[in-house]
Amino acid sequence: MKSLIALVCLGLVSLPSASAQQPRKQANWVSLFNGNDLTGWETYLDRPYTADKSAEMKPLGLNNDPSRVFSVVTVDGKPALRISGETFGGINTLADFGNYHLRLEFKWGTLQWPPKLGQPRDSGLLYHSVGEHGTPMLWMESFEYQIQEGDTGDYWGVMNVTTDISARRNDKGKFVYQPGAPLVRFQDQTPNGRQCVKNPDAEKPSGQWNVIDLYCVGDTCLHVLNGKVNMMLTHTSHLVNGKSEPLTKGKIQIQSEGAEVFYRNIQVRRISALPANLLR
Repeated sequence: MKSLIALVCLGLVSLPSASAQQPRKQANWVSLFNGNDLTGWETYLDRPYTADKSAEMKPLGLNNDPSRVFSVVTVDGKPALRISGETFGGINTLADFGNYHLRLEFKWGTLQWPPKLGQPRDSGLLYHSVGEHGTPMLWMESFEYQIQEGDTGDYWGVMNVTTDISARRNDKGKFVYQPGAPLVRFQDQTPNGRQCVKNPDAEKPSGQWNVIDLYCVGDTCLHVLNGKVNMMLTHTSHLVNGKSEPLTKGKIQIQSEGAEVFYRNIQVRRISALPANLLR
């Protein structure tokens, strides 16, 4: 309960400040996962999967998780958030965040579920999440730091979000992040689409722990995997009543998307500038 009170009180603007001039205050993190239960989070689940396309089933909805898709377990001797992946959905913070550095670790489990059996294991970190659950894309409107075998660090836009990324097309016609390349605007239902491929690939082999760092300051966000920058978003915004408005804060969501995955050491701290060493 103590960590929940701290989280609610800190919210958006009171996260401990961290900068290059304060190296000894790097311990000033706020833990978003207490290792005992899901205090500080809520869950949303879609309808359970069925091969019967005619079956009429409603989404399980908010904080209704009969199959324990989301649970706290011990992995490698430490507490972890287990997401079974059995039903599509997500778990998100109750608090909103802006101007922050988020760090967490993840590793893949072994279970997979239809309709994604035999496909790369899939999850995702969705940030600046706003609006309602149960959108046409299921998850709240947000920017996605893709977490998928072989594709971790990719960018996907969820719903009516827009961002500019330095990118070039590869020989398969996909946009790939390339520092120094011209800015490309990504938005769903436009010629450029809503995806940009990460560069480089820094994911460890399946079954090993990976460290994700997400830095967001103003309308700029950095995807960092195992210490390597592989995506940079600028001018993050969304459409509100047909008009573009900055989107620079929101909740943090983690997806359940057909594969077992574990998360641990989920923590956040306030920052006022992106780390200079990562911008070189």
